[in-house]
Amino acid sequence: MKIYTGRGDAGQTDLQNMSRVSKASPRIEAYGTVDEVNALIGRCRPTGHDDVDDQLREIQNHLHIVQADFANPEPDEDDPQVGAEHADLLESWMDAHDEELEPLTSFILPGGSESGANLHHARAVCRRAERRAVALASEEDINEDAVTYLNRLSDALFILARVVNKRDGEREESPTY
Repeated sequence: MKIYTGRGDAGQTDLQNMSRVSKASPRIEAYGTVDEVNALIGRCRPTGHDDVDDQLREIQNHLHIVQADFANPEPDEDDPQVGAEHADLLESWMDAHDEELEPLTSFILPGGSESGANLHHARAVCRRAERRAVALASEEDINEDAVTYLNRLSDALFILARVVNKRDGEREESPTY
């Protein structure tokens, strides 16, 4: 199978239902930014921490579901969709990791170890993906659980960045005002 088709040369692409839309449409912006988050998470692995790596691998699979969800303007019952259980899983991981961390008393600067800094970067792009999803939702019906998932994921990536940095012996820095 060839990767290139030439079908997108005029700035249009296919959705799951084979309808054609502009590559600049809010739907493409939403799932394209989710793809960017997924690629950034791929740069974070391996972190050197098996539990975190396992969670990141599962998150990457969830993000493929979010992309499929956003690429499908008319989903059927059998189509992949993110559900509340996906966000619940992130919350359970965050709760477990929170026990390992000192409570925050101020904002922290993104950075730290290579994996920690990459997780902070993924978090920031995840927030953009969430904004793109909210913009799409203002124009079209989408799965609200996908927006909730992205919101929760940005929190989870923040916690994972803190955990990785702590385990790697990196000190958190607060901004000076």
